Amino acid sequence: MTTTEATPQVSAEELIKTTPLLQEIVRQLRAHDPYGTFRNWSDELILKPYVVTREQKKKISVDGEVDVITKSRIITFYRAIASLIEQETGLLSQVVIDLSHEGFGWVLVFSGRLLLVSKTLRDAQRFGFDSLEKLVAEGEKIAKSGIELGKKHGDVAQL
Repeated sequence: MTTTEATPQVSAEELIKTTPLLQEIVRQLRAHDPYGTFRNWSDELILKPYVVTREQKKKISVDGEVDVITKSRIITFYRAIASLIEQETGLLSQVVIDLSHEGFGWVLVFSGRLLLVSKTLRDAQRFGFDSLEKLVAEGEKIAKSGIELGKKHGDVAQL
């Protein structure tokens, strides 16, 4: 008879403290907060809008415009990824987002002439992740891919 041990649940606070991606998202949001709204908010509260369950996503209409707050969440997520790539490779990374009013578009993270990340956006009105853990998994996967490209082809970025 085999027994499976339950994996211990990590609190959101612990996850934020130990995950560079989440720390960078918080840093990016606070850096681009002209009115200081997030200054006194906890990191957990700042990251809460990134968690959108499947049930919540079903309730969000894709017929309307993508609201400014959602666009901000998207660009902040990818800016955090660009920052992680930059920290790891030393390549100055920029983010470009082209998003139609219908919620379709793409995100590019590039350094010089080197395209590090290219992601298609669909139903951007519903941007979010089922949990912080899934946000971290997806973000780290994207960042890792960009870091590998940056390290392998960094000379292209320098041209």
